[in-house]
Amino acid sequence: MSTKIFCDIADIHLIKKFVKKKIVKGFTTNPSLMRKAGAKDYQLYCKKILKICKFKPISFEVFGDNYNSMMDQAIKISKWGKNVYVKVPVVNSKNKFTGKVIKELNKKKIKLNITAVYTAVQTKKILSVIDKKTKVIISIFGGRAADVGKDPIPEFKKSISIARNYKNVEILWASVREPYNYLQSKQLGCHIITVPPVIIDKIKKFGKTFNQLTQETVKTFLTDSKKSKFKI
Repeated sequence: MSTKIFCDIADIHLIKKFVKKKIVKGFTTNPSLMRKAGAKDYQLYCKKILKICKFKPISFEVFGDNYNSMMDQAIKISKWGKNVYVKVPVVNSKNKFTGKVIKELNKKKIKLNITAVYTAVQTKKILSVIDKKTKVIISIFGGRAADVGKDPIPEFKKSISIARNYKNVEILWASVREPYNYLQSKQLGCHIITVPPVIIDKIKKFGKTFNQLTQETVKTFLTDSKKSKFKI
């Protein structure tokens, strides 16, 4: 199984660039990326993105914090396009499992991306409230776990294992920190990895030898020293 690469971005100019790249199979966004991109009107901004990204799957996240607001936003988002996945956090800000929301949206055959997942226990709870037909992505935050000294690999392994019988479920490696995470996701058997644009550009350089890297590194040092006109 090949691991699909999604681009984790909300900047419209960058989406225009990366939607054309064959290596990019889809996109993910979140409210923080939207804010960083300068979005003021959430719905209007998302619809602008959809004019560019018409066919590749893309996730837009709800930002409600209770059942009613999440359901209302999710249903509206789901109607924006056939390629749209609705992102729903696995818990709300009070750490309450959003299982009721996930279950109801799944019953309505809405494609979901369950986000902010860190553990196989959370994955198991998600699987317990969905069917085996409607598409669901489970986004596990490998990078953020590693940032605080937690090894995310065992959680990925267990999550992939328990989701194996759900052909409609894809495990996604989120919060990528370095290009090597892509190789790790492939080795684990993740269906998707979502990657910032700068790391996608680095992944495209995979395959260089250590000798090539050594020579390139030395050339960089030499070039910078000449530009700075260093003398000893």
